[in-house]
Amino acid sequence: MISDRILERTHDLRKARRDFVVVSFLLSFVFMLMVFLTHNLTVIVISMAAAFFCAELTIGPMWSIPMDIAPRYSGTASGLMNTGSAVAAALSPTAFGYIVDWTGNWQLPFLGSLGLLLVGSLLAFRMHPERAFEEEPAT
Repeated sequence: MISDRILERTHDLRKARRDFVVVSFLLSFVFMLMVFLTHNLTVIVISMAAAFFCAELTIGPMWSIPMDIAPRYSGTASGLMNTGSAVAAALSPTAFGYIVDWTGNWQLPFLGSLGLLLVGSLLAFRMHPERAFEEEPAT
Protein backbone atom coordinates (compact mmCIF):
# COMPACT_ATOMS: atom_id res chain seq x y z
CA MET A 1 0.00 0.00 0.00
CA ILE A 2 2.82 2.41 0.83
CA SER A 3 4.62 1.69 -2.42
CA ASP A 4 1.42 2.17 -4.41
CA ARG A 5 0.73 5.48 -2.65
CA ILE A 6 4.23 6.67 -3.55
CA LEU A 7 3.56 5.64 -7.16
CA GLU A 8 0.23 7.50 -7.19
CA ARG A 9 1.86 10.68 -5.88
CA THR A 10 5.10 10.65 -7.87
CA HIS A 11 4.31 8.54 -10.95
CA ASP A 12 7.89 7.26 -10.58
CA LEU A 13 8.36 3.49 -10.45
CA ARG A 14 11.95 3.85 -9.25
CA LYS A 15 10.88 5.81 -6.19
CA ALA A 16 7.84 3.64 -5.51
CA ARG A 17 9.57 0.31 -5.93
CA ARG A 18 13.38 0.41 -5.89
CA ASP A 19 13.94 3.37 -3.57
CA PHE A 20 11.29 2.11 -1.16
CA VAL A 21 13.09 -1.26 -1.02
CA VAL A 22 16.43 0.46 -0.38
CA VAL A 23 15.01 2.61 2.43
CA SER A 24 13.26 -0.40 4.00
CA PHE A 25 16.46 -2.47 3.97
CA LEU A 26 18.49 0.39 5.43
CA LEU A 27 15.94 0.98 8.19
CA SER A 28 16.02 -2.74 8.95
CA PHE A 29 19.82 -2.52 9.09
CA VAL A 30 19.67 0.38 11.57
CA PHE A 31 17.20 -1.41 13.85
CA MET A 32 19.20 -4.65 13.67
CA LEU A 33 22.38 -2.74 14.47
CA MET A 34 20.76 -1.48 17.68
CA VAL A 35 20.71 -5.12 18.89
CA PHE A 36 24.51 -4.95 19.18
CA LEU A 37 24.51 -1.67 21.08
CA THR A 38 22.60 -2.75 24.19
CA HIS A 39 22.15 -5.58 26.65
CA ASN A 40 18.60 -4.51 27.54
CA LEU A 41 16.34 -7.36 26.40
CA THR A 42 13.32 -5.10 25.95
CA VAL A 43 15.25 -2.83 23.59
CA ILE A 44 16.62 -5.87 21.74
CA VAL A 45 13.16 -7.37 21.23
CA ILE A 46 11.69 -4.07 20.06
CA SER A 47 14.68 -3.46 17.76
CA MET A 48 14.42 -6.91 16.22
CA ALA A 49 10.68 -6.55 15.74
CA ALA A 50 11.21 -3.18 14.03
CA ALA A 51 13.99 -4.68 11.86
CA PHE A 52 11.74 -7.55 10.77
CA PHE A 53 8.89 -5.14 10.10
CA CYS A 54 11.08 -2.95 7.89
CA ALA A 55 12.45 -5.99 6.05
CA GLU A 56 8.89 -7.19 5.41
CA LEU A 57 7.96 -3.79 3.94
CA THR A 58 9.93 -4.86 0.85
CA ILE A 59 7.54 -7.72 0.06
CA GLY A 60 4.90 -5.61 -1.70
CA PRO A 61 7.28 -3.77 -4.03
CA MET A 62 9.19 -6.98 -4.77
CA TRP A 63 6.01 -8.71 -5.93
CA SER A 64 5.02 -5.62 -7.95
CA ILE A 65 8.28 -5.32 -9.87
CA PRO A 66 7.72 -8.38 -12.12
CA MET A 67 4.29 -6.99 -13.04
CA ASP A 68 5.82 -3.57 -13.75
CA ILE A 69 8.62 -4.95 -15.91
CA ALA A 70 6.94 -7.76 -17.83
CA PRO A 71 3.21 -8.17 -17.26
CA ARG A 72 3.02 -11.06 -19.76
CA TYR A 73 5.72 -12.97 -17.88
CA SER A 74 5.02 -11.85 -14.34
CA GLY A 75 3.85 -15.32 -13.32
CA THR A 76 7.15 -16.88 -14.36
CA ALA A 77 9.20 -14.12 -12.75
CA SER A 78 7.14 -14.32 -9.56
CA GLY A 79 7.52 -18.10 -9.46
CA LEU A 80 11.29 -17.85 -9.78
CA MET A 81 11.40 -15.17 -7.12
CA ASN A 82 9.22 -17.25 -4.80
CA THR A 83 11.44 -20.30 -5.32
CA GLY A 84 14.52 -18.28 -4.37
CA SER A 85 12.78 -16.95 -1.28
CA ALA A 86 11.64 -20.42 -0.24
CA VAL A 87 15.13 -21.87 -0.62
CA ALA A 88 16.60 -19.03 1.44
CA ALA A 89 13.90 -19.45 4.09
CA ALA A 90 14.64 -23.18 4.31
CA LEU A 91 18.42 -22.83 4.43
CA SER A 92 18.88 -19.81 6.70
CA PRO A 93 17.82 -21.43 10.00
CA THR A 94 20.14 -24.35 9.29
CA ALA A 95 22.99 -22.01 8.36
CA PHE A 96 22.33 -19.94 11.49
CA GLY A 97 22.53 -23.08 13.65
CA TYR A 98 25.72 -24.35 12.01
CA ILE A 99 27.43 -20.99 12.40
CA VAL A 100 26.57 -20.90 16.10
CA ASP A 101 27.63 -24.54 16.57
CA TRP A 102 30.96 -24.08 14.77
CA THR A 103 31.92 -20.79 16.37
CA GLY A 104 29.96 -20.69 19.62
CA ASN A 105 29.21 -17.07 18.71
CA TRP A 106 25.58 -15.98 18.49
CA GLN A 107 26.53 -12.60 17.06
CA LEU A 108 28.03 -13.88 13.79
CA PRO A 109 24.73 -14.89 12.16
CA PHE A 110 23.28 -11.49 13.03
CA LEU A 111 26.36 -9.78 11.61
CA GLY A 112 25.80 -11.82 8.47
CA SER A 113 22.22 -10.55 8.38
CA LEU A 114 23.51 -6.99 8.66
CA GLY A 115 25.84 -7.64 5.74
CA LEU A 116 23.02 -9.10 3.63
CA LEU A 117 20.82 -6.08 4.34
CA LEU A 118 23.59 -3.79 3.09
CA VAL A 119 24.25 -5.95 0.03
CA GLY A 120 20.51 -6.03 -0.70
CA SER A 121 20.34 -2.25 -0.42
CA LEU A 122 23.20 -1.87 -2.89
CA LEU A 123 21.95 -4.52 -5.32
CA ALA A 124 18.49 -2.96 -5.34
CA PHE A 125 19.96 -0.13 -7.39
CA ARG A 126 20.35 -2.66 -10.22
CA MET A 127 16.56 -3.06 -10.34
CA HIS A 128 14.90 -0.90 -12.96
CA PRO A 129 11.13 -1.27 -12.71
CA GLU A 130 10.73 1.67 -15.07
CA ARG A 131 12.30 -0.34 -17.92
CA ALA A 132 9.80 -2.64 -19.55
CA PHE A 133 10.98 -6.04 -20.72
CA GLU A 134 10.97 -6.20 -24.50
CA GLU A 135 10.86 -9.45 -26.40
CA GLU A 136 13.50 -10.16 -29.01
CA PRO A 137 12.05 -9.69 -32.49
CA ALA A 138 11.15 -12.99 -34.15
CA THR A 139 13.48 -13.99 -36.98
